Amino acid sequence: MRDTFSVLDTLSVGGQSLQYYSLAKFGQKFDIKRLPFSLKIVLENLLRFEDGLNVTAKEVEAVAKWDAKAEPDTEISFMPARVVLQDFTGVPCVVDLAAMRDAVVKLGGKAEQINPLIPSELVIDHSVQVDKFGTATAVDENVDIEFGRNGERYSFLRWGQKAFRNFKVVPPRTGIVHQVNLEHLARVVMTGEKDGVQIAFPDTVYGTDSHTTMINGIGVLGWGVGGIEAEAAMLGQPSSMLIPQVVGFKLTGKLPEGATATDLVLTVTQMLRKLGVVGKFVEFFGSGLDNLALADRATIANMAPEYGATCGIFPIDNEALAYLRLSSRSEDQIALVEAYAKAQGLWRDPSAPEAEYSAVLELDMATVKPSLAGPKRPQDRVLLEAVQGNYRDNLKPMADARAGKTKAATPGSANVDGRYDLKDGAVVIAAITSCTNTSNPAVMLGAGLLAKKAVAKGLTVKPWVKPSLGPGSLVVTDYLKKAGVIESLEALKFNVVGYGCTTCIGNSGPLPPEVSKGIADGDLVVASVLSGNRNFEGRVHAEVKMNYLASPPLVVAYAIAGTVDIDLSKDPLGTGSDGQPVYLRDIWPSNKEISDTVLATIGPEMFSKNYADVFKGDSRWNQVQSPEGDRYLWDDASTYIKHPPYFEGMSMNVGAINDIHGAKVLGVFGDSITTDHISPAGDIKATSPAGTFLQGRGVTKVDFNSYGARRGNDDVMVRGTFANIRIKNLMLGGEEGGNTIHVPTGDKLSIYDAALRYKQEGTPLVVLAGKEYGTGSSRDWAAKGTMLLGVKAVIAESFERIHRSNLVGMGVLPLQFMDGENAQTLGLSGKETFELAGLNDGAAKEIEVVAKGDAGEKRFKVKVLLLTPKEVEFYRHGGLLHYVLRQLAKAA
Repeated sequence: MRDTFSVLDTLSVGGQSLQYYSLAKFGQKFDIKRLPFSLKIVLENLLRFEDGLNVTAKEVEAVAKWDAKAEPDTEISFMPARVVLQDFTGVPCVVDLAAMRDAVVKLGGKAEQINPLIPSELVIDHSVQVDKFGTATAVDENVDIEFGRNGERYSFLRWGQKAFRNFKVVPPRTGIVHQVNLEHLARVVMTGEKDGVQIAFPDTVYGTDSHTTMINGIGVLGWGVGGIEAEAAMLGQPSSMLIPQVVGFKLTGKLPEGATATDLVLTVTQMLRKLGVVGKFVEFFGSGLDNLALADRATIANMAPEYGATCGIFPIDNEALAYLRLSSRSEDQIALVEAYAKAQGLWRDPSAPEAEYSAVLELDMATVKPSLAGPKRPQDRVLLEAVQGNYRDNLKPMADARAGKTKAATPGSANVDGRYDLKDGAVVIAAITSCTNTSNPAVMLGAGLLAKKAVAKGLTVKPWVKPSLGPGSLVVTDYLKKAGVIESLEALKFNVVGYGCTTCIGNSGPLPPEVSKGIADGDLVVASVLSGNRNFEGRVHAEVKMNYLASPPLVVAYAIAGTVDIDLSKDPLGTGSDGQPVYLRDIWPSNKEISDTVLATIGPEMFSKNYADVFKGDSRWNQVQSPEGDRYLWDDASTYIKHPPYFEGMSMNVGAINDIHGAKVLGVFGDSITTDHISPAGDIKATSPAGTFLQGRGVTKVDFNSYGARRGNDDVMVRGTFANIRIKNLMLGGEEGGNTIHVPTGDKLSIYDAALRYKQEGTPLVVLAGKEYGTGSSRDWAAKGTMLLGVKAVIAESFERIHRSNLVGMGVLPLQFMDGENAQTLGLSGKETFELAGLNDGAAKEIEVVAKGDAGEKRFKVKVLLLTPKEVEFYRHGGLLHYVLRQLAKAA
């Protein structure tokens, strides 16, 4: 083993001797005590992979000498220990790997060269939808429907499980990927063989879901990446990154009575978004950690994408060990984690001097108040007592716009079958859902205890509400049963509907027909309340325009109230069976009630039982038929799995980075365009290009499934790019829907049809956008679809980290307006013709753009966001996968 810095040492634990790259020894040469916890993990990674080529001694020294205040400018390579995937992003990953096997053979290599080199585990959690709800049989009915809809995809994944080494699949009806990762897959410290020697090293992880950061709660460094970057890691290709700034977040005090971990994370998210932490690491420290259970830490870490950070990490300490023991990890593994963390200086020591940070925020948790976030973004926190005002403020412009064009007889109100009136602000979806909260026993049992008290008072859920309970794992159902609260949740129609993301990913299923009709009749602005992490426009449900994130207990409370046009801090939830008003304070469980219930109900036996055969699956999974062989037998008739076009005509020759001439604008967009806007995950409209395509292939509307489930078929996905029903193209005056103007003719077309016409004309395309372009999920299809539409460059005010990286990985050039400039300040209508010259084969950091239109010529500069030499190389190859494929073929 290479050991340039002479730091190899031996760790003896449990009768076993393991080699490791000692940070203590390295610290004798460099002052690294001041380094944040997260950068120590990065440093160990570089020491272990330092070979003089992919990782140099200079990179190691750069981390050791890290300047907390300096702007990141030093490139390093980082190689995770493992990869986790979910099925929406995992299926296209496996599709790409299967296509790469075909391509590498054509380039002179061997199919078996395309094989994961590190542990790669996929959890099927994104496919179950809430078709059935409110009954004891809902969970099984939904799973049956899931298998019926997704048989092709599951057959393909079963093929992949057999065809690829180091690749395992956790079948449906098990849990949410991040919760399964936390409860079972995470190792915290790993062991492996290197040059014939057993070594110990930190568990680090890339995940094809942005909420991979949940694992930061137990001291595992990892973050979300697009499928493209994950595939490269699986094939042994390290990621290129700049040494990040690290923001310290000091927590003190403890949560007050009535506040939950959800309220805490919404507060943290708001504070960090205000500071600005995109591309940065966030690290939590301070005496408040003594009062944070591991599940609370995981809740905070989970929402790193919402506050914009690469990660949000907590150190390893006794609380982490207690959780490993609770979740039935072996005593040998727990001993290894403790011994390694202490030997490496990765153990939390409250008496040690604080690390250096690029900036520090501080929060006394005693000041946290009950909150929600919404109605459109997770960082828009609203105090509970202010929700009614927030709703009314957001309703006004919608109601004003409605007044001028609605055909409803009585806008804002509708009578449903003579049974009840449905009004603006009605809560039509109340979902306990999402990895953020369903992993947290305190808020889940809190919801159960609140439900128990509500039922005892005689309260019920309003008839127009669609309630659902999506436990994050089988363990959650077990402890809800043991605590004696599942019956009360079911009495309020919060029956278990499935083990997956459900509503948070947009799999909320259809509303009851009478509710949908009421919404249409009154042209209503209705709401959802969900314990999720994402409430972007058009994500939760097409008919729901306001979406609020809340803790599970508040989800139950709003289901009882049936409206967000209420102040739950002072207005009654409803009337009890004794005829008296019942207030939220009357049924809210105390912190002691919750903690006592947690202690009395949860034990290691629940975890050991439910994870004993986690990869085996039930009879439905084991009956799924799949093909054999190292190379996949593509079926041209499939509308789910299709050979992708990325490698067609590819040779070993690498191109140059050419200037872009004569480009037209495909769309002009404002701020906070999310990956949901660019590549929706949810419902496929029958009249959309994707819907028309599917119907042309004989697929009926009832079998459309979702965009997320169709990600293995590029024909569907390219037609779904920029197809979100809420996306606003400023070329059309901000009109909602995925349409644009074909500039040469002035024709109004769907974005897909316009892109197709431009392609036939040989015209390259650009997209113009505002701030935070690509925020949200780590959705590589947002970049893949953009590329397949013919977009050569995206010019935005700012980009979210993962999406910018994904664009580069697909050969789309990310460009950034100069500070204070955007399409509006520059007077760009989107009808101009663009010249992007001076790229200098990727060497340019800035270029001048010339936009020629009816109003004359406009010239402005933009920054070229190819941030590292490696990214320039990826872009020159036409994308990251092309680069990796050529490297593998060359080595054959």
